[in-house]
Amino acid sequence: MKKLFLPVIGLLCVVTIVKAQPGKTEIAKWQYNRNGAVSITWDDGSINQFKVALPILNKLKLPATFFIITGQIPGSQYQGKFIGRPVKDIIKETATIPTNKNNFFERASATGYLGLIGPLDYHYKAGSLIDAGKTDAAYKAIDECYAKVRSGEFKPGVQHNDEWKDAHGTTWPQIKAYAAQGHEFASHMVTHPRLAALDETNLMYEAEKSRLDVLNHLGLQYTFSAEGPFGTENERAVSYLSKVYPALRNRMPEPWLKEISRGNKDTPGNTDKEYVQYQRGATTKTPLPMMKAWVDTAIARHDTWLVLTHHGVDGIGWEALPHQELDEYFTYIKNNQDKLWVATFGDVTKYMRERQSAKIQSNLMGNKITVSVNNPLNKTFYTLPLTLKTYLPSSWKKVTITQGIKKQTVSTASDAKGTYALYQAIPNGTTVVLTGV
Repeated sequence: MKKLFLPVIGLLCVVTIVKAQPGKTEIAKWQYNRNGAVSITWDDGSINQFKVALPILNKLKLPATFFIITGQIPGSQYQGKFIGRPVKDIIKETATIPTNKNNFFERASATGYLGLIGPLDYHYKAGSLIDAGKTDAAYKAIDECYAKVRSGEFKPGVQHNDEWKDAHGTTWPQIKAYAAQGHEFASHMVTHPRLAALDETNLMYEAEKSRLDVLNHLGLQYTFSAEGPFGTENERAVSYLSKVYPALRNRMPEPWLKEISRGNKDTPGNTDKEYVQYQRGATTKTPLPMMKAWVDTAIARHDTWLVLTHHGVDGIGWEALPHQELDEYFTYIKNNQDKLWVATFGDVTKYMRERQSAKIQSNLMGNKITVSVNNPLNKTFYTLPLTLKTYLPSSWKKVTITQGIKKQTVSTASDAKGTYALYQAIPNGTTVVLTGV
């Protein structure tokens, strides 16, 4: 035990530092013991994300997560559809029964599948109002929509949303090749609907069928993450999505995580939570210095996971940013990679959950320390290496670390608590053996 005497405004403050016993093992808050984490995420899969932005990311060797609209991709088995009663019966009923809590979700779900151009706009309007908690206004919007349908004000045709149209041009084989370059691909539903306006059957169709196409074309590991369109935080919609996907960018109600959505003007601030998810979404009006300040916050705080949400690039997609700005911004992140763990949305989620649920056992015997790390999580997804910090006898200058067939020798380091080794270990794997050299 060591005591430091520090002056504090004329007073003498005594700080006691307790030396760690050899064998004591901690899990670093972030992979590689970095100060914070950054996930670069993209919504919609608009074509310039892949033609323009992805080459920039690859040049800098930065992974990203792309939330894609699966129904528009050639070769997808599932496209948009309405599941329910014949729409002619729904239309007829709207003439005598006003929209209310008992029929709203069915009517709002059907609007995009009436064979008309125009009602889909009301689906989005009503969903936006529900997300904002304005249910009566949402009911009125649907009543207005069906009144126009009955009076013949809409032209026949098939209508798709802008996000769907901007995403055209990418194929599953191309996406599979991009995934092999280290990027995560995840669901943004089948058609990019307003989930808060869908009934249970149609909401689950969007979530489950999108997952199935991702599963069939990319594999099980890409079915971990999802993002409900428009960043919805509607509790009902999120509860359904959570039944299908282990991780949602919309909400992660973990007891150890403070969430700040991209629409929230809050900052990480003071918190008693272990982690902060700090979502920020740059628009065409966001100054680059502000975007860089978000990165600086993640570096300085040590508890912050910066989740960046991007959409359009070079004129295609919502709030499209120029590639020159993206290049400068991502280069800024790359230049700080010694302080930040840049990883996909799914990988950061896995690391935090693994760390929070892990149990460590360690034992020092002679010149060997054995360490086991286990957690109760589903081994289908949770196999990400954890960064361990094991304290060693002060005489050890190098240490050989063995787990299964993996073996490496590293130099030791020191901090105020003693001599230690920093290394990667697979949870629920074989015992790690550290041998002094």
